[in-house]
Amino acid sequence: MQWFLAIERRLTRVALELAILALAIVVALAFYQVVTRFVFGHPSAWSEVAARSAMIWMVFLGFAAAFRQGTMIAVDFLVDVSPNAFRRVLYVVILIASLIFLTILIWYGWGMTMRVRSQNLAGLQVTIAWVYAALPVGSALATLGVIARFIEVWNEADTTTKGELKDVESAI
Repeated sequence: MQWFLAIERRLTRVALELAILALAIVVALAFYQVVTRFVFGHPSAWSEVAARSAMIWMVFLGFAAAFRQGTMIAVDFLVDVSPNAFRRVLYVVILIASLIFLTILIWYGWGMTMRVRSQNLAGLQVTIAWVYAALPVGSALATLGVIARFIEVWNEADTTTKGELKDVESAI
């Protein structure tokens, strides 16, 4: 189990770093677009498309990190106010719902990527499939994050439950 968590942690970190890099690229390309449009009077034909493509990758790579941290589905209130037994049920429901959602995104994202692979981005001679590939790649990374998050939360719940039992036993 530890090897899975270590690999997933590394992949999620790389995804987050690439998302940060994509954000920097979006900012630089948007700045370039503004300068060419308003300073030189001749807008760049490719920078807006490239910035939009980088933004899509940024979102889906960041999506993986957000799922890993458990910030995509906010059911904190229910988890906080529920007893431990119900928390475990909530964790399983969240895991199943997230995995179903991500599996759908991977499936349809892959299908769309394959369907558009013969089309090029406007202004660039790059297949649009590279942009659509962000959906299944980000969702696959998020799937690993969801599973890793579940493992850690489940183990944490085990520790909490055992600690509460020891507290009850020592009180008796």
